Amino acid sequence: MAAKSLTQSQIVAKLAESSELPKKQVKSFLDDLAALAYKEAKNGFTVPGLGKLVLVQRKARMGRNPATGEQIKIPAKKVVKFRVAKAAKDAIAGAPAAKPAPAKAKKKK
Repeated sequence: MAAKSLTQSQIVAKLAESSELPKKQVKSFLDDLAALAYKEAKNGFTVPGLGKLVLVQRKARMGRNPATGEQIKIPAKKVVKFRVAKAAKDAIAGAPAAKPAPAKAKKKK
């Protein structure tokens, strides 16, 4: 059974405890950070150590209606993606094993 993720109130409580600030002030800070991220996402918004919000343009493509199997055209659109920082990946998933460098083939003269 997987562990449940933290709720917003649990995150606020833990941050308030570790920073010795009132919960109200921590919640206000998190709300302000989210509002700033929404406003600046179109230009790219980086949270150091966590990752980056980026706006990506998806091309139009052909898809399939799962109910009928009929082909449909999916229009181009802009989507927001979150790119996780390398430091966060390493901290969560552990550092990947180093891959050996590929051997270079020697040219014959």
